[in-house]
Amino acid sequence: MDSVRTTLDRLIRDRGEDYAALSRLIGRNPAYVQQFIRRGSPRRLAEADRKTLARYLGVSEAILGGGPDEADAAAATLVAVPHLHVAASAGPGAVAEAEPILARMGFDRAWLKKLTASPNQVSAITVRGDSMHPTLMDGDDILVDSSDSADRLRDGIYVLRVDDALLVKRIARHPATGRISIRSDNSAYPDWEDCDPAALSVIGRVIWAGRRLA
Repeated sequence: MDSVRTTLDRLIRDRGEDYAALSRLIGRNPAYVQQFIRRGSPRRLAEADRKTLARYLGVSEAILGGGPDEADAAAATLVAVPHLHVAASAGPGAVAEAEPILARMGFDRAWLKKLTASPNQVSAITVRGDSMHPTLMDGDDILVDSSDSADRLRDGIYVLRVDDALLVKRIARHPATGRISIRSDNSAYPDWEDCDPAALSVIGRVIWAGRRLA
């Protein structure tokens, strides 16, 4: 018995179904499914029969002999980006004691590749505070590319670890000395000038931001 027939037979048994009922479901004579499984006739399920059986049994058409269905094809193009249970402070500093995953967010792989060469090294976190206003607002979700960190540090917005706190700040690198300025977009907050890049703990570069509309 080939893999499709074995799989269908197992699904029927596991779900307490019977051959005759499934045959009637697809509009065939009562012996049709049993003949397909036991005698190999027909050699393949018809497309309409396969689609009906897959939907009824709650499985992909692919395991019943078809190509990937639309849901499978869509899932293959998505990167499941983890949304971490931490916040990057655009203010005094958010303590990062642990990083459990709150959820996973599906982003199109081709779209992500326009932002980073390493889509699988991207994570999502939430911004807290207003020091990066108006660029980033309290409650914004940001994508952080951990592959783009200290060894590639350049002008841009980064997530930094300072002691046990995560900060999201704008980085400016002096073209001659290589020294770093850490700045807030909100002028009400102080900047840190002339920092040694070797002393920074860089989590990653912020490559995208999204926010909930009120």
